[in-house]
Amino acid sequence: MVTITVYDVELALKNTLGKKGIEEEKIKKLAIYVMNFFGFSDTITDNLLKAKDRDVFYTLQDAGLLTTLQDQIRIKKGKLWRIHYWVLRKKEILRLSRLHNEVEQDNNYDKIYNELSNEVWRRGEIGH
Repeated sequence: MVTITVYDVELALKNTLGKKGIEEEKIKKLAIYVMNFFGFSDTITDNLLKAKDRDVFYTLQDAGLLTTLQDQIRIKKGKLWRIHYWVLRKKEILRLSRLHNEVEQDNNYDKIYNELSNEVWRRGEIGH
């Protein structure tokens, strides 16, 4: 079972919506907002959402963090009842959050090398 945290969602959002100019503070709020719907579950039923919430979920679906499922059950009168679900794409969220961490780690190496003095660089020269 794959487990994700609010922080995982936040990092995945930074790597998707953050690249489209969404501010970091809004991304943090959005991560909490999304996880408040799902809690410890992978899915929620669509009828729990208001129109405004659904619009946000469609944006998250476009970003690859959510997907939808549909189920049909037969009710007593023989009619089919369709139930629509929103599903967290946990593996994709983790992949996107790790991708964000890899970028940050790469940037940390750049910082280390940029902070080295010229004297340190000269020590590594051949014949010195």
